[in-house]
Amino acid sequence: MLPCRTSCINDQNARFRAKKLLSHLADLPPSTLQCADHSTIGVLMNLWFRLLLMLLQRPWRKPAKALQSTVIRMRVWPLDLDFNRHVTNGRYFTLADVGRMDFVLRSGAYRVAFRRKAVPIVGDTWGKFRRELKLFESFEIHTKMLGWDDKWSFMEHQFVRKGRVIGVVVMRGLFRSAKGTVAPSEFVQELGLSEQSPEMPKWLTSWSESCDAMSHQLRAEESMFLNDQPGR
Repeated sequence: MLPCRTSCINDQNARFRAKKLLSHLADLPPSTLQCADHSTIGVLMNLWFRLLLMLLQRPWRKPAKALQSTVIRMRVWPLDLDFNRHVTNGRYFTLADVGRMDFVLRSGAYRVAFRRKAVPIVGDTWGKFRRELKLFESFEIHTKMLGWDDKWSFMEHQFVRKGRVIGVVVMRGLFRSAKGTVAPSEFVQELGLSEQSPEMPKWLTSWSESCDAMSHQLRAEESMFLNDQPGR
């Protein structure tokens, strides 16, 4: 009886989140929409409705293990296009958010976050664009966790159409609570994984190192600027 009860509870939770999304949309003040330009409104509505659709479909989607890939299917709509009549580069990052949310829900990572009262934070993202996605074409987003180090978790989102990779978005992020950053090794253990990360490709670790180098440079530049201010 327990699996059935758990499934019913998950269905109710999914419907509750869907209703909450709709209520947030309904509560947007007219002044907000009047001040926003058409592209901003388009991105907002695209993301919210795709998230809503994903949540409504969740009761029928199977759970996934933390190192498995999850797949969601989408279609290109007019608001996804730029002047070249293909999906604009920035939209890939927005769609990757939807794929990542699906992964977090299906893998059970959200339960670990709730227990630790932690929120997900994206540190850096990187994109590679190989081919075009045009109006009304269908495609899939394949999301998987590539590994982790002492601070960051790394995820990959592959945009696939007819077996060919159209583009890739890579993200490194973490979970942070009031007590500080949750160590990825502790987080993944609660997902049933080993503390040791799978071996990550060289291009991924090199990218992460370059992100760290940029962060150090930015902090140094900020420190120099603040020290040059009068009264310091």
